[in-house]
Amino acid sequence: MSETDQGPVGAERVLTVLMELAKVPEGLSLDELTKRVDAAKPTVHRALASLTRVGLANRLERGRYVLGDEFLRLAFLHQDRRLDSARMEPLLDALTAEFGETTHYAVLDKDEVVYRAKRDPAEGAVRLTSTVGGRNPAYRTGVGKVLLAWSLDTPETAAAWARTHELRPRTETTITDPALFAKTLAEVRAQGYAVDDQENELGVNCIAIPVFLDSPLVPSGALSVSALSFRTPLPELVAGLERIRTIADAHDVRTRLQTTGS
Repeated sequence: MSETDQGPVGAERVLTVLMELAKVPEGLSLDELTKRVDAAKPTVHRALASLTRVGLANRLERGRYVLGDEFLRLAFLHQDRRLDSARMEPLLDALTAEFGETTHYAVLDKDEVVYRAKRDPAEGAVRLTSTVGGRNPAYRTGVGKVLLAWSLDTPETAAAWARTHELRPRTETTITDPALFAKTLAEVRAQGYAVDDQENELGVNCIAIPVFLDSPLVPSGALSVSALSFRTPLPELVAGLERIRTIADAHDVRTRLQTTGS
């Protein structure tokens, strides 16, 4: 079987190599990359040469390759200039200052959430493992449940989605039953917020609400306030819901669904 039949070619091949490099910050050798992308060594070498020429990859000592500084420059430039991130960051700063906890803004990408912005307290708090650009399965996060509640807008579609996606238990409280998952999303949509009761990370809970930046009816993303459960129990986060919305209003960020005629 030719490489054209069994693997990526041309620009797609180069991008595949780039994406593999992004997964391993300490770098990969030519042999390691060849195995990971399932392509001939000369092919991978040519892809690396192309990436290195334009600064998207660097060759270190002992023949290991890492992402290049030009890639990082472009990535950070793009992140800084994203309209949604730029608009949300002052709000996240204000919420972090108000609650003394970590805040996130995330969007839905298929069955995962992608964190577009994050703010940690300046001091006195444990840093959470989430990162800007990082992903988590949507079904077990607060921001994910908020966004799924709007995209899977009936119990039937939510249950059908759950049955076709493996809801693996990350912790003892992760929702894995399709019927319970559908019921939870219906409650999220009705009440306008979701919680993560240590479902994604043991010892961490959060409250999340939708954000309507572009449309008054369809969320562009979701924001959350996350905290260590022993320091800020979940009921305390839920009690702060109206404070979160009030601060969002002050930053001209809509977090409530606009009803007909409003």
